[in-house]
Amino acid sequence: MPRIEVVPADTPFGERLAAGFGYPLRGAGLATCTALTLAHYAGLLPAVGMLASLLVWAATWRYAADCLLHTAHGYANPPDVGSEGNSASGWGLTAVHLLLVALCVLAVVFFPRALWPVLVVAALALPAVDMSLAFDGNLALALNPLNWVRVVNTFGPVYLVPVAINLLLGLLVVLASLGSHLLPRILALPLFAFASTYLIVLAFHLMGALIHQRHEHLGLVPEAPRLARASGQDEDSRLVEEARAQAADDPVATLHRLAERLRQHNAPAPVHQLYRELLRRQGLRDDLLVHGQIWIAALIAQNEARRALGVLQECCGIDPAFVPDDPRTCGELADLADRLGMARLATHLGRGYLAHWPRDEHAPHYGLLVARLLGAQAERRTEALVLLEKLATAWPDHPLRGDIATLQRQLAGAA
Repeated sequence: MPRIEVVPADTPFGERLAAGFGYPLRGAGLATCTALTLAHYAGLLPAVGMLASLLVWAATWRYAADCLLHTAHGYANPPDVGSEGNSASGWGLTAVHLLLVALCVLAVVFFPRALWPVLVVAALALPAVDMSLAFDGNLALALNPLNWVRVVNTFGPVYLVPVAINLLLGLLVVLASLGSHLLPRILALPLFAFASTYLIVLAFHLMGALIHQRHEHLGLVPEAPRLARASGQDEDSRLVEEARAQAADDPVATLHRLAERLRQHNAPAPVHQLYRELLRRQGLRDDLLVHGQIWIAALIAQNEARRALGVLQECCGIDPAFVPDDPRTCGELADLADRLGMARLATHLGRGYLAHWPRDEHAPHYGLLVARLLGAQAERRTEALVLLEKLATAWPDHPLRGDIATLQRQLAGAA
């Protein structure tokens, strides 16, 4: 079972707000926002464009409702599409927002001067409607103005955060209508669609965070901590706390205890980090390198290549000749280091790949990577040319033979 990332309910809202701006851009959130943005192009289709646009907006509000409920239940990351799909509250939220969109369209077409009042009232009332629906599930109650007052009083000044985002979203709608004359629609559409989707998901996430913080007053029992306990994640947290206390008296026994947990599947990062911390205290250099190999491979398998790069750099600080012991891992990290502009580390990994797996079919690719990075330094162009000559001799029929020859000519001409 994948690890469930949980946010403590007592996390200060300031921290939730700062972290929230990245929420729509993480994991399933980014994938969904991108897909919904591209789906808005269906609105350009003749005859069915209006219907297609309504369906896309419905899907947007539906996913935003999922994000609100997911966050309210204590989950740290955005949900997959449809993960809260059986929620009546979510469908109520979708209906309310589609009604608002319809009112805005009517205002624009028949009563242009009424657009701003509609947007302002909606910005002020919608967070109360949305949050009431989330924790009460009663549409009639959510639309009751007296209930809006109750919700505002429950959350206090922080209620103004989703209000401000809703106002920004309304301003974006107005700017989009004005900007349609400045940019071709095919270019303006995705810019407006992505910004709108981002702001909607952000607003609903922050409203979910407000509900999560006050879940006890609202009678909501967060789901994420319960599932985390059921999966044994809390046991890992307790293990780390107990191990830290035990390490002061018996570090060797503590290391054995942590090592036993690491031999099991999917140990979380805090267990790995404490294990390495204790190994460093004991001066167990070789064990640090062995564990580094294991953790780097596990991180790559979990699609956490950037964290794996950090562990790799730590291991290289212990042993400058250190490279991952698997060609796939070594190659993936070399490519990532190159994309991130970490030329020295990418060169080190590429050289390590050539040294350990010289006859692997991907060796020419990493040889080219190293040669390109060396060739970018005037004083090392000769070294790069020597490497390219070796590659050309060793792989005369490789598909990259033409790229090798091209780089040779470029570097020879620059020398």
